[in-house]
Amino acid sequence: MFTIAEIAQAHDGSLGIAHSYIDALAKTGVDAIKFQTHIAEAESSVYEPFRVKFSKQDKTRFEYWKRMEFTLKQWKELKSHCEEVGLEFMSSPFSNAAVDLLEQVGVKRYKVGSGEVNNFLLLNKIAKTKKPVIISSGMSSFKELDNTVKFLKSKNVKYSILQCTTAYPTSPNQFGLNVIQELKKRYNVPVGFSDHSAKIETSIAATAMGAEILEFHVVFNKEMFGPDAKSSLTIEETKKMITAVKNIKNAINNPINKKDNIQFLNLKSIFEKSLAINKDLPKNHTITFNDLEAKKPKGYGILASDYEKVLGKKIKNDIKKWSFINYEDLIL
Repeated sequence: MFTIAEIAQAHDGSLGIAHSYIDALAKTGVDAIKFQTHIAEAESSVYEPFRVKFSKQDKTRFEYWKRMEFTLKQWKELKSHCEEVGLEFMSSPFSNAAVDLLEQVGVKRYKVGSGEVNNFLLLNKIAKTKKPVIISSGMSSFKELDNTVKFLKSKNVKYSILQCTTAYPTSPNQFGLNVIQELKKRYNVPVGFSDHSAKIETSIAATAMGAEILEFHVVFNKEMFGPDAKSSLTIEETKKMITAVKNIKNAINNPINKKDNIQFLNLKSIFEKSLAINKDLPKNHTITFNDLEAKKPKGYGILASDYEKVLGKKIKNDIKKWSFINYEDLIL
């Protein structure tokens, strides 16, 4: 399981806050921290509308992207910080210029957001780096994904796919957990889940459904400024979710063989029961169902599962109430 905590723009353009997220997330057990690398002039224009009109300080989304930029030196500092605390640094590029920058920073792999899956110009730029790619399928049909996969294969790109629903926050009827297995069967590559639900159970369920990669937004507080805050997990929620996911993955990796229950023999001797008599019975009494009880432990009387073998049989001698009954007590 590979877990990616996405900070995205939760830092709101503050380098200091970006570093504080790294320190906080290092304590949660995630494998990687992902930012987004925006170069306003290369990816946007003053005509780009806001997805969510959240900002009272940015007149256009172009201005917002501009405010989210870091310098090459700052990106390198963020990567170094991630490495110091044992996390992989990741960042999604949204332009060819961003790929050039991230190559200078030195990323290990690329994550392509849902809106860029059909951007073959960007995909070709990434392909030239010869690095693996994780793509989100949020806004793509299977037909569109087929085209993207065909393109990546033509460039010999090692890729994986995340089931994703581009809705902020995502409601349960939009999760599409069924798509995880559909993607696996269709493309035969590692498949994961990119979450915007702001709920820990979503990634836990995705893990149980076979997800091998988890990506989720993280924020210090869901009331914070930014477009993704209400679609994010808090640091504490992230910690709980990672623990749960690791437990579920461990369970999946250790299947139980129900054909073999030898490990439970000792417990079976304790919890399973033997037949007993629930009233005083005289010699030659014919046993009926209403004469029987089952008492622990197993092995002191006839197995409770064999009660039908006792019905209609006469007893050799008087039997006291609550006594176990064995075959030698019966006239067979």
